[in-house]
Amino acid sequence: MTSTSAPTSTPTSADDRSTITGKRRIAFAVHTDEQRLPDLATLVRSLVLTNPGVCEDIVVLHPGLPDSAFDALRPLHPRLVTRRADGRGEVFRLAGYDTVIALDPAMVVLGDLGELLRLRHGVGAVRQPVRYGEREERQVLADGLLVVQRADVDDMLADRLAGATAPDADLDAELRDLLVPVDARHDFLTRRLYDDTEVPAQVAVLRFTEPVDAPGYAPAAEARRRFELGDEEFRAAYRALPGGKHPELLAHFAPVLLAERPSLDLARTVADVYRQQGRHDEAVQVLAPVLGDRLDAPRCHETLGLCLMALSRYEEAETHLLLSASAPDAAPRAFAQLARLAWLLGREQDAHAYAREGLEADPSDAGCHAWFVRTRPERTAADTPAPAVPKPAAPKPPAPAAEQLAHVALFADGNENAGDKVLPEAVRMCFDTDTGPHRWYQQPVHRLVDEAAVEQFNARRGVIVGGGGLFLPDTSPNGNSHWQWNVPDDLLARITVPLAVFAVGYNVFDGQRYGRTRFAESLRALVERSAFFGLRNHGSIERVRELLPAELRDRVRYQPCPTTVARHLIDGWTDPAERTDSVLVNAAYDRSGLRFGHDYGHFLAEMASALRTLRERADVRYAAHMPADEKFVHDLRREHGLTLPVDRLYEMSNDEIRALYRSTRLVMGMRGHAGMIPFGCGTPILSLVSHPKLAYFLSDIGRREWGISVHDRELGARLAERATAILDDHPAAVTDVHTAQEFLWKTTQANIEELRETFTRR
Repeated sequence: MTSTSAPTSTPTSADDRSTITGKRRIAFAVHTDEQRLPDLATLVRSLVLTNPGVCEDIVVLHPGLPDSAFDALRPLHPRLVTRRADGRGEVFRLAGYDTVIALDPAMVVLGDLGELLRLRHGVGAVRQPVRYGEREERQVLADGLLVVQRADVDDMLADRLAGATAPDADLDAELRDLLVPVDARHDFLTRRLYDDTEVPAQVAVLRFTEPVDAPGYAPAAEARRRFELGDEEFRAAYRALPGGKHPELLAHFAPVLLAERPSLDLARTVADVYRQQGRHDEAVQVLAPVLGDRLDAPRCHETLGLCLMALSRYEEAETHLLLSASAPDAAPRAFAQLARLAWLLGREQDAHAYAREGLEADPSDAGCHAWFVRTRPERTAADTPAPAVPKPAAPKPPAPAAEQLAHVALFADGNENAGDKVLPEAVRMCFDTDTGPHRWYQQPVHRLVDEAAVEQFNARRGVIVGGGGLFLPDTSPNGNSHWQWNVPDDLLARITVPLAVFAVGYNVFDGQRYGRTRFAESLRALVERSAFFGLRNHGSIERVRELLPAELRDRVRYQPCPTTVARHLIDGWTDPAERTDSVLVNAAYDRSGLRFGHDYGHFLAEMASALRTLRERADVRYAAHMPADEKFVHDLRREHGLTLPVDRLYEMSNDEIRALYRSTRLVMGMRGHAGMIPFGCGTPILSLVSHPKLAYFLSDIGRREWGISVHDRELGARLAERATAILDDHPAAVTDVHTAQEFLWKTTQANIEELRETFTRR
């Protein structure tokens, strides 16, 4: 079957790597003819208004209607896909999706569909009562609700099931053991409501088996009539809903809503959605004209200030954040952002003063406290802390600039990500045993590169940018590059010393939206200017090459993350003769919606099952790379009664982090560096894949079997099986890690030698 209307790639379209991460692709599917299109519109409106936080594809299967036939449907939903189909049976072989929820135009949605979205096995359906004379039986009706897991329906079975959706077919017989019973509230028949019986409150999907205006069904008809709305009424009803709304839905309705019923509150809500999607310029266009010079809207000034800062319009941003800070309830957040803005511009004293003002407004504000500590006068001379290494008794003073290398990276400190503390030091170890300020001049990657910074760069032997997932649009966004290094093209062009991009990753999440145009322009300028351009995995190489002109693609090379070869970089390294009888687990929660989709409950339950099994073999502990990671421990205890001891890596030094990972027997991690750091220490790993970068790394070392998707239907059993196999023959597993490391080390050695020559040549 062919699609007559499908999503197209745009400069801000979502990045789809579900085939790599295993993230489920879910669709609602409805078969209709032209006569039932008005009923389908009512169904779509009911779905949106009762499940405002859900936004999956709605696939309309039709017998060959012209594209214009769906014009009335498109304003109702941003992800409408039309496909020609011979009949409803196509839901069993719908290409491009893992889970298909088949609805019917005769239905309206009255409640939460979360239970259906979380189904993972077989074909879910309601077995309805059917009378044969005096006898009543239950069977799956051909036009009823279906929740199809495509992995359980092979092509031959799909063909049989497709043929069994005719009105007189016995679909029940074809499903057999594949059937997963679904509660009747998800396919409640109106024939059960004769004599004007009220619709039960728990009904989630109501299906009309009689004409809507048939006598005796007034409450059911009234329930449906709530969704027979004009477009303007529908959008107003959506806007009035309490609670959270899916950003894609809100962004879809926003332009017309703002035109129909403009208000400052709506403008701010829409601007916040655009900001979450990285559409900062559109957010400013929406909010600035409505806000004007009003002084009574601190939250709006805060949102506008953040969006302007993301566009590198710093002076305007500071003005609006100051206006926001004038309101007591908004002051702490606004002052924290003002401190960040001042720090980005190199104004450490102003940053410290802003942070102090925020603490005066709220002494408990964590953001202001972090900026207050980071910008204390005794620390500003070194800009930001050097990578966390044991401090020598008498630190060497900086060497002459001509003997130093400049290092542009994310230098984490405090309770920030432990991986971002270990990584900069690992990069420096590739070039020098001295990783401190004597041999290195550091420039935080998020800080604006200005004339003074360029002057500092050009006084050094060269500039190294990396490593880490710097090709990511939404961590400290800026309008200069649209990735993490805040460098304008014209200032990049003025760097005259050799520039090396070293072990950087393309870090966009599966399903994440970002503006490609400015990023691609900045990327091209960076590749043209670089003496060496090395990315940390071949997946990143492919993605970056897609954005470059043909003549620059071959300049993109492979440079593994140096944390993966720590055994070879650290002087005096010895592999452990003995290890603690422990297994470490790690999970990550930034951008949870992109990581887990509808499957977080499934992930947690499967992990609980695996960890119960592994507890019989080892001391299972939790490795938190940052405070937010500890959500896993709390959720696991609350939902499944399991308690794990926590090792807080974010409070450790780099040596302590490596020592912990070096001494354990196995690490099962979701963060990239919860795999790469222990691997670099010679410790076996299993990766919980929720981001493409984990799969990219395992592919590079030829060990894809070490990765298991967090969406895997049998995650618990497979994780326990693979972990047990590693523990059963641990020496062989360690040897396998060492073998896999060899290629990474040889590649790194060759690149280091080339770069040493490059930096010496000056």
